[in-house]
Amino acid sequence: MAHSAAAAPPGVLEQGCPIRVEHDRRRRQFTVRLNGCHDRAVLLYEYVGKRTVDLQHTEVPDAYRGRGIAKHLAKAALDFVVEEDLKAHLTCWYIQKYVKENPLPQYLERVQP
Repeated sequence: MAHSAAAAPPGVLEQGCPIRVEHDRRRRQFTVRLNGCHDRAVLLYEYVGKRTVDLQHTEVPDAYRGRGIAKHLAKAALDFVVEEDLKAHLTCWYIQKYVKENPLPQYLERVQP
């Protein structure tokens, strides 16, 4: 079965649909719906203190990798940390990489070793 998403450029899903990140605070996750709503990319986090979150895991289905979807999830999660004035542990290797590649002061001052 061919996916039209395979030909989409970075930052865009199938048929020119932009990547939209949704935040589910109750489930403590950021998601991007892929291919309608059947597949999704996800970034999971947990509160490990009153004002500290652990950004634990990012997962993008194989067929959608290399399009910047994880980058959108990472940015949304870090922006949430900034907006809520939280501290963050970065268990997820991808989030660690994202912060290294995007060393914005508002991110760096909230990241805990």
